[in-house]
Amino acid sequence: MKQLKTLLFLPLLFVLFTTCSEERIDGNRIGTIKGKVVVQGTNSPLENVKISTNPVSSTVFTDVEGDFIIENAIEGNYAVQAKLEGYITSFESVSVLENTVAEVAFELLVSNANNEPPVVPNLVYPADLETEVPFEVEFTWESSDPDPDDELSYVLELRNGATNEIELYETVQDTFYLASNLELSTTYFWQVKVSDGINDDVASQISQFTTISVPNNPYFFVKEEDGNSVIYSGNEDDDTGVEAEIDVDLLRLTSSSHNSFRPRINPVTNKIAYLRNSGGNTQIFTMDTGGANKTQVTSVVPVNGFRINEVDFCWAQNGSRLYYPNLDKLYGVNPDGSGTVLMYQTPDGSFITEVEEVAFDSDLILLKTNNSSGYNARIFTYRLSTNTEETVIIEGLPGALGGIDITASGDQVVFTRDVSGSENVDYRIFESRVFIFDIPTLTQNQLITDVLPGQNDLDVKYAPSEGGVIFTRVSNNVGAVPHVYKFQFGVNIEEKYLFSAASMPDWK
Repeated sequence: MKQLKTLLFLPLLFVLFTTCSEERIDGNRIGTIKGKVVVQGTNSPLENVKISTNPVSSTVFTDVEGDFIIENAIEGNYAVQAKLEGYITSFESVSVLENTVAEVAFELLVSNANNEPPVVPNLVYPADLETEVPFEVEFTWESSDPDPDDELSYVLELRNGATNEIELYETVQDTFYLASNLELSTTYFWQVKVSDGINDDVASQISQFTTISVPNNPYFFVKEEDGNSVIYSGNEDDDTGVEAEIDVDLLRLTSSSHNSFRPRINPVTNKIAYLRNSGGNTQIFTMDTGGANKTQVTSVVPVNGFRINEVDFCWAQNGSRLYYPNLDKLYGVNPDGSGTVLMYQTPDGSFITEVEEVAFDSDLILLKTNNSSGYNARIFTYRLSTNTEETVIIEGLPGALGGIDITASGDQVVFTRDVSGSENVDYRIFESRVFIFDIPTLTQNQLITDVLPGQNDLDVKYAPSEGGVIFTRVSNNVGAVPHVYKFQFGVNIEEKYLFSAASMPDWK
């Protein structure tokens, strides 16, 4: 009986031994190491990274997703290594327990052991110590990298020598940068730093240049910035084709912290007069063509009228006086603010909205009047010495009139008229077109521009040579953005787009 019990126990012991040995390798407890390898900074997965351990277990490689798995790792502590050419080898420690999965993650850094830094940038333009550099300048430089796979980025550092203010401009791959609105008569210092994303940045030498002292821009206009009107000057591209550049040599003349508008240039004094909101009123100011020496002219009697953005004023052609409206009255004032005198008052109380003086006849002015709603408008010439109207250009038509100007000899008048005849409480203009009135023959003709239905041509002024006009074009929907064009008489390409998001133009 005792012998039989012994025989029954032996098979049971064999079964138990066999079961335990299936969960181990050579009697050792085992687990799994699982992980992922990515690029540090971008988290992009890395393929074919060699994964090995110490103590030695299986050696595996990551898949396209950067994942790997080492199975049947004996229980214990391991140093796991991730190695790939071009990257710094990384190690992570991990503990393997029986029947568990130990997870580990690697972020590999790109190795720069064999990567050379970029070439020191060579500054090309503006050249060192160059003068009379325009206030819109394209900085150019040269650089390269010995490693063709490196992607270079640049930082242009520009310091204003007068204020020590520093501007930083970044480019990727491009070795040029167009900067605008540099200040006049100012010395700037510039430097370029190049980076390949691997080595330390490489900096160029510091170069300096000085901007032009006096701009030669013939055009003046208004742009909207930060809720205010800002006065700019600009030039035009010599190209007359459809590919002609717009917004050439823009120079901001007034600050966006003030509402400044309606610039009027006088070529005799080389001064710009303009309107500016000040202390709850609208006053006339003057400044140099470069924006310096801003001076308030009017004070006691401000500029006023129907919708102040519709009101216009003018210089006496010799620059000795300024003429401006205040409701139904026309005043004259000296440029230094002295000598304010009443020049004319409408007999029926209608508002004076615009005025121009005839260059070769300082006794004759051109006026536009209208009622308090902007309508019942009249355009006529007026002789100051005799207090009489000489020629009625237009009256008695419904709709808005505006944008008046007169030739130096006083024989032709240009103006705009809303041919739709609309009169509404919002003074919304629907179809404004340019007309030219010939005083000797008392006839008028529409100037055929490229204006489209749904657009308005406004703020028209003669060229200094009287060989064309400049004007604002804007769609008639509320909130539309205006642009400035010029129209040259008697040439094949008659119309030219000059300035974007601009209005109230004048030129010298």
